[in-house]
Amino acid sequence: MTIPYYEVLAFTSRPFAGNPAGICILEEWLPDDLLQKIAAENNLAETAFFVDRGSFYDIRWMSPVVEIDLCGHATIGSAHVLFQHLGRRGNSLTFQSRSSGELKVDRVDDRLVLDFPSRPASPCEAPPLLAQSLGAQPKEVFKGRDYMAVFERQEEVATLTPDLAQLSKLDGQGVFVTAPGNDCDFVSRYFAPSVGVPEDPVTGSIHCVLIPYWSKRLGRKKLHARQLSPRGGELFCEDRGARVGIGGTAVTYVEGTVHLPDN
Repeated sequence: MTIPYYEVLAFTSRPFAGNPAGICILEEWLPDDLLQKIAAENNLAETAFFVDRGSFYDIRWMSPVVEIDLCGHATIGSAHVLFQHLGRRGNSLTFQSRSSGELKVDRVDDRLVLDFPSRPASPCEAPPLLAQSLGAQPKEVFKGRDYMAVFERQEEVATLTPDLAQLSKLDGQGVFVTAPGNDCDFVSRYFAPSVGVPEDPVTGSIHCVLIPYWSKRLGRKKLHARQLSPRGGELFCEDRGARVGIGGTAVTYVEGTVHLPDN
């Protein structure tokens, strides 16, 4: 059995930057344990698997250890493969996900723009372990799928060296930190060791939370963001009310074939 495979760098226009996503093109779904083994073997933050259903594509995402409910960079990577390598015509794609419903991707000039659900987080009292694991005290803390820790300056976010073993003990998928940007509207970093991602290079899904927060705080619908991981990435964001727009570029790094045993 063979599976067409690509590795795409999302939210960047250059090699060795952005967030690498594995993209597997399936004719039909394989057993869940086999999908998880493929994602573990790829050892990237996420691997996307999609199946062509004619007018839309079923899509799922897996980290090296668990299935993910929503992933931005691997969805942009899937759209990039469809447009750039598989000859998909037009400028709009529709993906259907298990946990997050219908997701659209539009091609706008040289960018791919995700249409994702807005997921505002709620203010919460920070558990003591949060500041302890981050090694710094945030100004504000919010909770949704993840903890969101808000700091006052970009430099505080850039210089954090969290204790990942301690951070993984928190409830929730992970922790993202954010602050106003020096040359953009806001910056962030994301740590999710409990799902096999010590630090994610660039994370589309956390911007479902960040966009409504920063849009309200700054009083603007369109925002420019950077993720300050070592690889780095750039996102062009829009608050659309119940939805958010998350735009970026992508480049192909690997094109090949996954070989699996027949039984």
